[in-house]
Amino acid sequence: MTPDFSSLIGQSSAIELLMQAIVRDRVAPAYLFAGANGIGKRLAAQCFIQALLGDGDDRAQRGNHPDFLLIEPTYLHQNKRYSPAEAEAAGVKKKSAPIVRLDQIREIAVFLSRPPLESDRSVVLIDQAETMPESAANALLKTLEEPGRATIILIAPSPESLLPTLVSRSQRIPFYRLSQADFCAVLQRSDQGEILNQPQIVDLAQGSPGDAIEQWQKLQEIPPEIIQQAIQRPTTVPDALRLAKQITKALDAESQVWLLDYLQQVYWRSGSASTEVLQQLEKSKDYLRAYVQPQLVWEVTLMPNVQG
Repeated sequence: MTPDFSSLIGQSSAIELLMQAIVRDRVAPAYLFAGANGIGKRLAAQCFIQALLGDGDDRAQRGNHPDFLLIEPTYLHQNKRYSPAEAEAAGVKKKSAPIVRLDQIREIAVFLSRPPLESDRSVVLIDQAETMPESAANALLKTLEEPGRATIILIAPSPESLLPTLVSRSQRIPFYRLSQADFCAVLQRSDQGEILNQPQIVDLAQGSPGDAIEQWQKLQEIPPEIIQQAIQRPTTVPDALRLAKQITKALDAESQVWLLDYLQQVYWRSGSASTEVLQQLEKSKDYLRAYVQPQLVWEVTLMPNVQG
């Protein structure tokens, strides 16, 4: 089955490599789709997998093709694995980032131990492969050495994010940040054209439509009054202390770091803040990531005497 990449905008180099693999019947046992988040790696993988499986009814995309296995990072709660969506629905408290776990990699070996049922080969997709701990990566390495009638696709932000031994056994398919025209086209086609009216969000996305949509969603989750007050910056110490308390009460740690990123873009584009202010925002992000008491971080950040 010839792959149909018509839904993928940009990424001509990746499309050509994958097309030639199918047309020439030279499909590799393992691929690494490498590039920034939100630029089409997952969509390209879906198109390629559909061609490999001869899946005219999109069962692989729906997750119920007998010769396809999807591996995604998971949370572990009370000895049960949850995908991010399942964790959100179940109200699981997320104490750490999700990862691809050793037992999930072992499931790949079991899956590939039987021959494909309907297709010429079995296909495994490992999304966010960079989240594998070393034990899981080493277990996957053994499978890559003898995959049998199978193709394993790893999606990661860069080759450097994986063990070199995994990279050396995979054919790299490079993905690049989109041009401005392609970036706009993806957002327009996704009915997200309003994002293009938010220059700070576009700047933060850096050519990634997926990141732009995610950044836009984060912006919507923050109360507008907090954003406005933070942009204007308090002019008195009591106002700074009050806003610091408001921010830490309303936003979780991840949203607070994002707000600092957003403020940097706003100030940089408008030229309304000194270099000292921009540097303080960068330091504040580091402090929050280091688990320094958030309200204290914001009090220091927002103090009028810090703003120059």
